[in-house]
This record gives sequence, C-alpha cells and structure tokens, in this order.
Amino acid sequence: MTRNRDAGQQWRMDEGTMKKHLTRGMQLFLLFLVCLTAARNASGQASASQILNQVMGTGSTSSAGTSPASGNTDPLGRGTPRGAVFGFLESAQLGKYDTAAQYLQLSNARRRIEGQQVAEQLLAVINREFAGDVNRITNRPEGTDQIGMPPGYEQVGTLGLGDTEVPLVLVRVTDDDGDKIWLVSSDTLSRLPELYRQTKVHQLETHLPPPLVQFRIVGMPAWQWVALLLLIPVALGVAWLLIRLVLTLMWVASRLKKQSPKPALRGVSTPLLLVVATVLHWIGVGYLDIPVLLRAYYGRIAWTVFIVAFTWLCSRILRSAMEMVERRAIAAGRAGIGSLVLLGQRIAKAVLILFAMLLVFRVLGFNMGTALAGVGIGGIAIALGAQKSLENLIGGIAVLTDEVIRVGDVCRFGNKSGVVEDISLRSTRIRTDERTELSIPNGMLATMNVENLSRRDKILFEAKLDLRYETTPDQLRAVLAEIRRTLYEHPKVEQETAGIRFSGFEDHALRVELSCYLLTTNDTEYLAIREDLLLRVFEMVKAAGTGFALPSRTVYLTGDPGLDVRKTAETEERVKQWREHHELPFPDFNPDKIPSLRDQIVYPAPESAVRNEDREPGTEGTNSDSGEAPVRNT
Repeated sequence: MTRNRDAGQQWRMDEGTMKKHLTRGMQLFLLFLVCLTAARNASGQASASQILNQVMGTGSTSSAGTSPASGNTDPLGRGTPRGAVFGFLESAQLGKYDTAAQYLQLSNARRRIEGQQVAEQLLAVINREFAGDVNRITNRPEGTDQIGMPPGYEQVGTLGLGDTEVPLVLVRVTDDDGDKIWLVSSDTLSRLPELYRQTKVHQLETHLPPPLVQFRIVGMPAWQWVALLLLIPVALGVAWLLIRLVLTLMWVASRLKKQSPKPALRGVSTPLLLVVATVLHWIGVGYLDIPVLLRAYYGRIAWTVFIVAFTWLCSRILRSAMEMVERRAIAAGRAGIGSLVLLGQRIAKAVLILFAMLLVFRVLGFNMGTALAGVGIGGIAIALGAQKSLENLIGGIAVLTDEVIRVGDVCRFGNKSGVVEDISLRSTRIRTDERTELSIPNGMLATMNVENLSRRDKILFEAKLDLRYETTPDQLRAVLAEIRRTLYEHPKVEQETAGIRFSGFEDHALRVELSCYLLTTNDTEYLAIREDLLLRVFEMVKAAGTGFALPSRTVYLTGDPGLDVRKTAETEERVKQWREHHELPFPDFNPDKIPSLRDQIVYPAPESAVRNEDREPGTEGTNSDSGEAPVRNT
C-alpha cells in the first residue's frame, strides 16, 4: 500500500504551486486593468486611446498623424486601411462618435446631421457581427490587390447576420487638403440600417443589473470585464483538472501494465498548465462577444502569453530530452558526448527564444523585414569578428562527434603525449607525461594527426640484439632457436606474429631482430612483460656461450699470413676458364641457363628440424637428403 501511495503521489501536482500561479495571474490582470482605468481617468478618453494604440502597436492613432516617412500627413491616421479601421474603432469605442464620423464616406451635411448616429450604429454592428481579423488588415497606403475589388477599394471583413453577409469595404478618396485617405465606403453604409435593425442585444445583458451593463471601462461594459477576469482562475482550474486527469490515467495504465510510473510531466507541468489555461481562456472569451477593438488587443495579449508559455514548455521538454540523451551516452561509455549535448541544448534554446521573440514582435504589429535584415547583418559581423572562436567551436563539435579521443584516453599529439583531461567547446586540455597541462585549440586539433594509444588492442614489442662477431654459426642458431621457443611459450606473446631473425652483419656485431605483439593494453603491464622477455633473452645469450657486442673495434697485433696462394690460383684459373668459354656471368648469367640453376640449394638445410618433419618415408637415401652438396654447372 505504501508503494502504491507513493507512486500515486508522484503524479500529483503541488496544490500550493497551483494557488501561487492563480494569485499571480489575477494580480497581473488586475494591474493591467488598473493601468487602463487610471489612464482613462487621468488623461481622458483620447489619452486612453493613445495608450492602447502605443502599447498594442496598431500602427495608427486617432489624435496623431502617421510618421512622416510614410508620406501621409492625415491627422486621423487614415492614410492606410489599417489606420482607418483602428482609428474608427478607437474613437467610437471611447464614445467620440463625432471623430468616428470622420472615418465614414458621408457628405458634409449628412455627417453634421447624423454622422454620430451612423458611427454608433456601425460600431454596434461591427462589435456584434464582424467576421475577420483586424490585425491582418494591410498597413500599406495603396492597399492590396484583391480579387473582385477595383483599385482603390479594400475589403477588410464581412458583417454577417443570418444568411445576410455585407462586405465591410474601404474606399480611397482625396480629402480637402489633397491627401489620399481611406474611409468606410458609402455602399457598406447604405446597408447599415438593415443590419442595425437585425442586431440583437446580448442575451446575458437582459439578466444583469443595469450598473454592470451601463458602466463602461475603455468602452466595454463592466460585466464583460468581470467575466474576463473571472475566466482566468476558471481556465487555470480547468487546465489543472485536465492535466491531473491525464496524469491519473497514465498512472492507472502503468499500474495495469505492472510498470513503475514515470514522472513524464513533472518537469513540464507548470508551462503546460499555462498553455492549456491560455487556450481555455481564449475559448471562453470567444463567448463573451467583447468589442472588436478590445478583441484585437486581447488576441495580441493572448497570443503573446501563449507563445511565451509554449516556448517555456518546449524549453523544458528540450532540457529533459537532452538530459536523457546524456544519461544514455554516459551509460554507453561515451562520456565526452556531455559537452556536445550541452552545446546542442544551448543552441536549440537560443534559436527557440529568438524565434519566439520574432513571433511576439510580429503579433504586436512590428515590421519583421527590417529586424530580419538587421539580424542577418549582425550575424555576418559576428561571424567575421569571431572567426577563430567559430573555428574552435566547429572543431570542438567535430572532435566530440567523431569521438577520436575521449576524456581519460592516452594520446600522442605531434611530439607530445599525455592523458586527455577535458574536452570543452573551445579547447582540449592534456596532462602530459611531464605533468604539465597542455591546451590545444579545437580548430587546430581537428587538423592534427592524433594517435590514440588507449585504443590499442595489443602493444608491439621490438628489440635489436647485437651479438659478438666471435659467435659461431651454431651458437647463433642456438640463440635464435631458444628465443623463438620462448616467444612461442610465453602466455603474453601472440604466437601468430612472434618472430626473431638474423638480419645482417653490422660494423661491429651480428644483428638479430626480435618482433612480437604483447597481449596487453596496459602500459605498466607492458613494461613488466618486456622486462621479463629481455631478461630471458639475456640468459639465453649467456647460456649459448656468446655475448653482446659493444660499439668497438678489435685490432689484432699478429703477423699477417697473407692470402691463400693455392685458393687464389684455383679461383683465378676458374675465372680464366669462364672467359675462354665465354661464360663470364657479368653483368648476369646466361638467361638460357638461369632456369637450370633453380632448386640447386637445399633449403631448409638437411639437418633442419622443419625439413625432417616434412621428409617422407623411404626418401632417406635420395640425393636431396644425402647432405652432399649439389654440383654447380657453369
């Protein structure tokens, strides 16, 4: 029971954390509401409009013109379709219907008589029945080319009531000062009375106290503000219940499968709660029918919160995934992958945050073309200024990816050797045999010839033995045979590659070369095996009655008997015969006779143990095994 209770508790979220997030959310929303109310009371309706416009980045104001760079000096910001729509909504939403009438295509006489009434009716219809996204309205002075729309006309949405849909169209006209401005077209206004008569009051307002309906904050009834505020804890609570339900189902499924529950959502529960709560709050606000202008502002705030929460969630998931990869790499013996995982996590997180910032700026209405151009130029400048650092960074990635070396490996770098202590993103630190610390930039390391001594499966042992010239051939044969037997018998010597051969006559000694692989990868054990073999070789040389030669010269103080006269005469006679018979073998033997010389030497020698093993029965009396030297025909 205790194990089941503990397993169930690890799936539960901390209720104190839940209350803390609820409190923070309510405080932030109340702060935003107080700021708007204070701005309205302190500076009037026009100032509130400007504050909203500046905070939300609508691109236009109802009391200030557009920037001079746009080439439009209209004080109401009607130089673009976006500015005209937001200017009308801001003025009408704040009750300034006389200013809102300036955004309508009406005659001067009609504007004076019924302009405010028309503006009020249009706002009511837009707030109830507008279909479209005001945040996507173009901010280009000339508008956009739309199918079915003549030049100078821009459809920004539709006003739909039942089966009736009336396009909300803007028209570009020239004002009294000669400027091109955008106004709500007279064709749309001609259908306004019919649309207004079909507009219904929100059913909830008929059941609410009059003060909640009549009192308005920034043009929106108080009951909608209250509902907007109450939806925050409701959305958080529902999101918490949904997440807990999912966790409970996962826990039950793991128990049915008789597996220990895994806290898969423990690290991401808080950002996931914020993401789900934002979506639920967005859905709930859709049923409140808040005014279009505030709906656009709310959409930007909600999108910003969602992007931040989703980025937070992705960051947590990325961190958990990277930690899992690092644990598996360490378990597989690839400890050096930790730096690469950390680098990948940082780069991915930086890219994620940068992408989220660009999305937030775009949601708030900023022009991202200039920002992206600035990022590109800045990236080029950084790349040129940090060329060496980037080279080392890329080299570090190559070293960590290829895994040529790992921490703890004994390697040789050029004329230096030592133990790899650390592989960072900029350099690799080596503890040399002299116990000094050597730091090699990764950019240089990626181009070096690195010899990894720790990756050896066996170690080569070679030795050159110089025996005295007084050593007789039989003594030399005895030394070679005994050493060869020792190599075959030693348990730490690889038999297949073991060998010792008489290699030549040096200036002061008879050279014997020994070569074999020792079956170890440990340097200390290698030194011990090598010592054992050298001592055995030393004993065998002494046992054969010979010794090792020293680099010296022997001078014999005896009378020189001179050359053997008889042998000299015989040799000169034999060479004379070659000349007379035109058989002198210089520069080479006669090509026709070379084939007859093949196999004239018995090898191995008749007394060789190898030859005796290969001798077939009944061949003891043959010429080839008689031990007699074959006759050379010249």
